[in-house]
Amino acid sequence: MNRNISTNNIDLESPYDLSEDQINSFRSNGFIKLKNVLSSETLEYYRQEITRMVFKLSNETRSLEERNTYEKAFLQIENMFLHSQIVKKFVSSTRLGRIAAELLGTRGVRMYHDQALYKEAGGGHTPWHVDQLYWPFSTDYSITAWIPLVPISMEMGPVAFSPGSHKIKNCRDLIISDESETKIQKMMDDIGAAYGVSAFDLGEVSFHYGWTFHRADENKTNIAREVMTIIYMDIDMRITRKDEPWCPDTQPGEIPNNHKNFVIYEK
Repeated sequence: MNRNISTNNIDLESPYDLSEDQINSFRSNGFIKLKNVLSSETLEYYRQEITRMVFKLSNETRSLEERNTYEKAFLQIENMFLHSQIVKKFVSSTRLGRIAAELLGTRGVRMYHDQALYKEAGGGHTPWHVDQLYWPFSTDYSITAWIPLVPISMEMGPVAFSPGSHKIKNCRDLIISDESETKIQKMMDDIGAAYGVSAFDLGEVSFHYGWTFHRADENKTNIAREVMTIIYMDIDMRITRKDEPWCPDTQPGEIPNNHKNFVIYEK
């Protein structure tokens, strides 16, 4: 850890002022990109630990050519907060959690899990998909914070969203694969759905609903696209099926409330 970074500039707790226009835009489009959410000092401080943990916990030794489409898209490490108190402090940020709750319009949010998505140099595209297909949630009140730890240029494969696609019911059952890329793209073309992608400045963070369709291009650069994500659920969310190990000791119909699904922000 770089001890030269001033901890005076590491801010994970103060409120971020959201406007009504921003909240309405999120609910209409299914996603939003927000500038200056985290300082460069904060991101660099936690980036060092998150990156260290990614490569400590990853067991990937194969070349990109030996992997399938999903495996080429990124190194994916989940629930790193269980292995590092520094990562836990980052993902427990009430600043980020409050943004998530205010965008959703809930009285609070709790953790579902964290997830590093490091698209390696030369890494492949991330196919079209929705996230909530994988999650056992009783309502649509889930949201993901997509947090670049470095500036993300267009050549690095920033996340791209289809505005308003959280209202689309078709193709929600397709897991991330070559099939999802082909079928969802055809569906988007057939209905004339919009597609939006842009670079991320350092400190810029996006938030998207669990049902928002998104994808990313390949990383055409010689450096990794370093991204951390936090998946939040409504503080009052109930699960619809057993979900070990993500919601341990929680039965269908119950609110998960344990060492993994802890409250991050409550009004």
